[in-house]
Amino acid sequence: MNKGIAITGMGIISSIGNTVEENLNALKSVSPGISRVEMLQTRHSDQIMVGEIKKTNSVLEEELGLQPLHSFSRTAMIGAIAAKEALEDAQISDVNKYRTGFVSGTSVGGMDTTEKHYLEYTEIEDNRRFIRAQHAGFTTQSISNYLGINGYVSTISTACSSAANAIMLGARMIQAGKIDRMIVGGTDALSKFTINGFGTLMILSDSECTPFDDNRKGLNLGEAAAFLVLESDSVVEKENKKVLGRVAGWANANDAYHQTASSSDGEGAFLAMNKALKIANMTAKDIDYVNAHGTATPNNDLSEGVAMTRIFGEEDTPLFSSTKAFTGHTLAAAGSVEAVYSLLSLKENLIFPNLNFKTKMKEFSLVPQTELVSKEVKTILSNSFGFGGNCSTLIFTK
Repeated sequence: MNKGIAITGMGIISSIGNTVEENLNALKSVSPGISRVEMLQTRHSDQIMVGEIKKTNSVLEEELGLQPLHSFSRTAMIGAIAAKEALEDAQISDVNKYRTGFVSGTSVGGMDTTEKHYLEYTEIEDNRRFIRAQHAGFTTQSISNYLGINGYVSTISTACSSAANAIMLGARMIQAGKIDRMIVGGTDALSKFTINGFGTLMILSDSECTPFDDNRKGLNLGEAAAFLVLESDSVVEKENKKVLGRVAGWANANDAYHQTASSSDGEGAFLAMNKALKIANMTAKDIDYVNAHGTATPNNDLSEGVAMTRIFGEEDTPLFSSTKAFTGHTLAAAGSVEAVYSLLSLKENLIFPNLNFKTKMKEFSLVPQTELVSKEVKTILSNSFGFGGNCSTLIFTK
């Protein structure tokens, strides 16, 4: 079994909590964060349900101590809050003491800000500062500058697998000896662009989403940011650091089937899970729990379910659930949000429920875990799949 890369800190902000502790309490009390749109101005506010962070941009600006004419988008602000918590959790006071990098995944980037002001750029000079915020890399650079990181900085934008791929890149770089410490994860805020885009695809639900249910209607979009601190064993030993868990396996594959849909045989998901198990030097029987991608769309849940039956067998599939009915689908941040939840499962020996499930799918006999259950958990497989067929799997261990 691969010992894996040490995780020494984590931070998160989502619709169910502003910190790791608040998220854990919401998961344990089974308190989802899905509601009608309140914070974002959209004509679809009464037609869909989302997972919103109930904080205005002004409140976020104040929490971060930003100057009045800053260029931070909402995506960058929630990212900075989560990354800051992760560093504090890892008890890092000097972020550049070792070779330290920062890799962030995002799909929205600064669109939540630029879409508000684009009609005013020629008239209001102060708003032109937001033009540069559009680029996904500017979000990452804004957060890394806020944290004071002087080392390697990179952005990954592979749709809904972005944060998972950021974690994978960080783990691989530490394993290869290229860097000592990496802050990795993702951030995405809600925007009109994503609401309208997913609306055009006709995969948004007008009610609370129902992952892996035969009558599922679509997803609830969400906004969130989550980051992990990964550190080499040498740093862990020198600093006598606590270890929250380890990234033991990782893999990325491509379904190569459709721009936005997964194949009916789940080939990309199967390849990602299979390769991650091999990298971790594990077999399917070593997995105690699967944190599924589980978007509650007709296509994803069918494809992922079929892939799981190919990996584990219908009769031997471990307990699995999707936590997206708590937070909504947080797009590029999903992989790191669910990485935090996986680590909390390992720490608390809890499996968080797949909410709103009622009817088993016709295509297979798999049934998700629908109630909070206490169970010893040593190894978790977490899936994140994105548009363009980009499929990623991470394996976390105690």
